[in-house]
Amino acid sequence: MLSPKKLAIFSALLLTGVAVYGFQYGIGMGGGQNKGTLAPEVQKKGPTIRSVTGVVLDQSDSPIARAVVYLKNTKTLTVKTYISNDTGNYQFNGLVPNQDYELYAELSGNKSSTRTLSGFDSREKATLNLRIDQTKKGADQKSSDQGKKSEDKKNEEPQPQSK
Repeated sequence: MLSPKKLAIFSALLLTGVAVYGFQYGIGMGGGQNKGTLAPEVQKKGPTIRSVTGVVLDQSDSPIARAVVYLKNTKTLTVKTYISNDTGNYQFNGLVPNQDYELYAELSGNKSSTRTLSGFDSREKATLNLRIDQTKKGADQKSSDQGKKSEDKKNEEPQPQSK
């Protein structure tokens, strides 16, 4: 048999265990309001993936096929390219959210202005159209054409004159 002292200690331990269990699971406290329980964990979203699409257009808003579209990650400085299809469309998928990207298109030495897809732009699918003015030659093309003409003149042999 247990002595009254051991019985009191056993009862105290048993009551302490029940109280701790009750506090942990909110049983028997405040009419079942679950006081003392942990708040459920907030479900964290996994990283979303972004994409950017658009159309490469000329100065009269006609689509340009086979233009090269450049996409530069401004953090890693990696560049991806895409050749626009027959309707001038391009697309880049699998882009990192919260990251800035720079885009421009090029065809026959003519370039569009550079557009930025900001990391603050929260759209998962962004649309950025790029416009190339094809009425003027690119600066690089002009200078190479001029250099070529002057070199051609230097290399020409004088033609004998007929009498």
